[in-house]
Amino acid sequence: MKAQVTIGALVLLLAGLAVLQAPAQQEEENVRGAFLTSRPKEKPAQSSNEKPVRRRPRPASTTASTGPSTPSSSNSAGPASTATPAPSNSGAAKMATQKMGLGVTLFTRDANGLAVRVDPSHEFRNGESVRILLETNADGYLYIFNTTNNGPPVMIYPAAEIDDAGNYIQSHVPFEIPSSTAAEERLRWFRFDDVAGTERLLFAFTREPLTGVPIEDDLIAYCREIKTPCSWKPSSEIWERLQKEMNAPLKTDKSKKYGKAQTPSEQAASTRGIGLSRQDPEPSLIMMAVSTGSKSLVTSLDLIHK
Repeated sequence: MKAQVTIGALVLLLAGLAVLQAPAQQEEENVRGAFLTSRPKEKPAQSSNEKPVRRRPRPASTTASTGPSTPSSSNSAGPASTATPAPSNSGAAKMATQKMGLGVTLFTRDANGLAVRVDPSHEFRNGESVRILLETNADGYLYIFNTTNNGPPVMIYPAAEIDDAGNYIQSHVPFEIPSSTAAEERLRWFRFDDVAGTERLLFAFTREPLTGVPIEDDLIAYCREIKTPCSWKPSSEIWERLQKEMNAPLKTDKSKKYGKAQTPSEQAASTRGIGLSRQDPEPSLIMMAVSTGSKSLVTSLDLIHK
């Protein structure tokens, strides 16, 4: 009888744990499902551009076709044939009510030089290298800041020498940093040195450009003025604002599968402006804003090296 009571109590305990775990598991599935649902079912048509257009789209023109052409502004995306089209009114309304999501996949360089998925919580060693693939579920602007051991922050993207200092990201067209197509092998990876510490990467995905942060021609002009290697640093006011926004609640889903190599379609998508479809690999980590009214999603990733 005593054994029966113990088993019965154990059954009740396990049942209670299952009830507690079910909502959390369901929430993760909802996050991943909501993010991937906005991917197209079929592979999008290959872009005619050699690389994604990262400059902000032009506003829809209201000038009649027979009227004089309007000079492009300093923030234009270039010739009309390569500019990213501005969203329609219905598309803009959909974007405004869509929960903002960010997918992150971390790759490390294996002994054969291949990019393979790795757990972000992995402790890296001297000489190991990483590359990050980012994917958003909506059009917007991507900023990446870096701090070392809680030191001063520096903006590493956008950068004057990358994408013409643009940071406009299209829905499900991934972005990798550093680029796997960089001219030199050493520029294709972040490499950990022999100084132990924590590299924190802060990602800010916004519907509109951040106030007070230079991009495009403004960032190029800033870098042209300084004599040392260009690295824009946010003011304490801007940094505090980003830290505050990072406290906004997010729902997350983290994969438990690592070790698979980056697929050719993932690399082609990030370097040639081709969107990912539902048949392509999923991000390792997905974060989604809780509110549909959020205008930004700010989060961070800590890379620890010993």
